[in-house]
Amino acid sequence: MPAFFNRKITTVINDTENNDREETKVGKKGFPGMGGMPNMNNMMKQAQKMQKQMAEMQEQLEQQEFEASAGGGVITVKVNGKKEIIDIQIKPEAVDPDDVEMLQDLIMAVVNEAMRIADETVSREMGKLTGGMNLPGF
Repeated sequence: MPAFFNRKITTVINDTENNDREETKVGKKGFPGMGGMPNMNNMMKQAQKMQKQMAEMQEQLEQQEFEASAGGGVITVKVNGKKEIIDIQIKPEAVDPDDVEMLQDLIMAVVNEAMRIADETVSREMGKLTGGMNLPGF
């Protein structure tokens, strides 16, 4: 527990007869004057535990593979949780030298779909840990 949570707080109070007296308070439940704020040490422990769980989850998700296909399965793309393309499969029947634009469109569509699947899965899994809080970077 950080030292400032257990320190003794002494305040000099002037009473109506101009006699000084001391009032002593010991902060055991957070900052003095914060109306019973929950124990900050416990909150910090919980935050650290959540941070560790999120890091573990993120590492698992980065290793996971996501796949999408287009054109009836003639093009298949795999990406990982880091949004890196790790495999592209193109069947010979997808290649038409007279229609290269169609192949380009199919590749773009399937890559975007694989990335979308990865994003949705990562967001859903991280949301389970954060309770729906939208934390930047996760």
